Formats: sequence, structure tokens, C-alpha cells
Amino acid sequence: MRLFKKFIIALLLIFQIQTLFAQELENPEAAKNDKGIFSVVWENDVLNGKDKGYTNGVRFAYISSEEQSPKFLRHVSDFLPMFAKNGKKRIGIAVGQNMYTPSNIETETPDPEDNPYAGWLYGSLGMFSDTEKTLDNVVLTLGVVGPAARSEVAQKFIHKNITDSKKPQGWNNQLKDEMGVILTYERKWREVFSASRNSIGFDMMPNARINLGNIYSDASTGVTFRLGYDLPVDYGPPRIRPSLPGSDFFVPVEKISGYLFSTAELRAVGRNIFLDGNTFQASPHVHKKTMVGTLQVGGVLIYKETRISLTRIFVTREYAGTYGNGVRFDALTFSWRF
Repeated sequence: MRLFKKFIIALLLIFQIQTLFAQELENPEAAKNDKGIFSVVWENDVLNGKDKGYTNGVRFAYISSEEQSPKFLRHVSDFLPMFAKNGKKRIGIAVGQNMYTPSNIETETPDPEDNPYAGWLYGSLGMFSDTEKTLDNVVLTLGVVGPAARSEVAQKFIHKNITDSKKPQGWNNQLKDEMGVILTYERKWREVFSASRNSIGFDMMPNARINLGNIYSDASTGVTFRLGYDLPVDYGPPRIRPSLPGSDFFVPVEKISGYLFSTAELRAVGRNIFLDGNTFQASPHVHKKTMVGTLQVGGVLIYKETRISLTRIFVTREYAGTYGNGVRFDALTFSWRF
């Protein structure tokens, strides 16, 4: 509980810092013509009929309006390598919780060939630069893995009161408490190739990303294809890291628009605490794969200032052993400009 309280205090400090920064606007008049964006992402494998590996994630995020960034932000961004200096700058905050379980939740004994129990509770502070052709993200995430993340409480409550599912028995063997940090840099390119006719458009958006930290250390690259009606200015729907790319940011083009999309990504994994186990303590773990592929397909609908999306995600084998034969889950997102 002491570690959980420390995390909550740190999270409150992140929110306080963001609030203080927002008081020093570089262009308050322009901010009136722009809007912030609030997003909710829920990811779950409920449609598969059983928990396995990454089984649930929820994330709440807010990014400021494009012109509502403090002066100091522009100065800081000038020193970041490969960060678009001519882009519109925004700041963003997010909080979330992830949950990981083995395939067999009815046994208390850890299986050395199955995903360990683990929870991840975190808060993020990010800086974004959008040129309408590229989007750069630099995000610092702080959080806690282990009992302090409260994932055991969340899963048992959901299984008992919402889904009437089997009670998970092995949370006593989850990863131990450990403070975590992830530094993320990501770039996405819009309209590298695009074509349109009679409001029907198609485009291709490559991306590249690197995560550094004791929770995740990996590098990835991928590409997104969109086909739809009056394609909005966005980079795909948001996802929970270390996911395929997407973004809380979007700008509607017409009153109503939408598209179908598909994204493929290849990730080189140096560290994944949810497979490798705790950094400095003995804990359950499996032998992870260093190369992981992911495919997602879905659809997006935008009406006025609201965006909703539904995505199915497929992940290749992440670790050796009987149960490491890949996972699939779904993501539902809601974003609102205001």
C-alpha cells in the first residue's frame, strides 16, 4: 500500500505540473479557435471466451488544444532530435491500468511455460508536434507493477460482479512491486501515398517508435492503410502501449466521416517485464521472443466532434512454451473534441 500511495502522489504531481504549464499560453486568442481532446480506450479479450496473456487494459487521456502550449514547451522541443520544430505543439496526460494473466486461471501454481500474473498502473506526460504531414510524440510514463497496481482487485471484481466468470486463483504469484519508467519516442507520417475520388480516399501512413525503460525496451516499425469517406486528419485511433500506432489527435473534415483501416507492425523486443519478470527480484517469467509481429484491423466513425472505433488485434507468439502461441483481443475507443 505504501508504494501505491507513492505512485498516486507522483501521479497527482504530473497533473499539477500540466495545470501550471497550461496557465502560460503562448497564443490565448488562437486557443479559442482550437479544442482539446479527451479519449477513453478499453482493450479486452472477452470475445475470445477466456483470459490469456494481456487480458484487459483501460486508458484515459487528454491532449491540449494545438495552440494552447506554454512558451517553455517550444524551447524544450527545439533540443529534441528529429522533433519537428515547425509543428503545432501540444501537451498530453494519460492514466491507465493493464492486466496480464496465464491461460489457466484456476490453478495457484505458476506454470513456467505460461504468462505470469501482473498488473501495471501508470500515468504519462507527453509532448506532441504535428505538421499535418508528420506527428512526433515524446512521452514519459511512470507507474508501478505488482500488487500496488491493484489489478488483482479489478479482475476479481469484474469476474464476480460483471461477467460472472471463474475466480482467478493465482494472483498470489504475480510479479512483485516495482516502480517503472518508459521513455517513448514515436514518429508517424501521413499521406506518404494517397489517392481520392468523389470523397472516397485511400492513404498509407508509415511509423517508427522506440521505448526505453525497465517496463518495455523495444523498437518497432509499421504501416497503416486507410480507406474511407472524407478521411479525417488523424493517425488512426488511439491504443494502449506498446501497441500499434494511433493517436488521440484528430480533426474532422466534414460533419460525418469514417474509414476502414489495417496496420501491420514488427517489434524487436529487448525487455518486457510482463514476460521477463521483475528486474531486481526473483519472480515468475517465461522465455520471450525477440521479434513480435502484430496486425490490427478495424473501423472508425466520426460525427461532428466525436470519434469512435472498434479494432481487432492479432499478436504473434511472444514467448516459447505451450501457451505462447499468440493472442488476440479487441479495442474500443471514444474520443471527444471540446
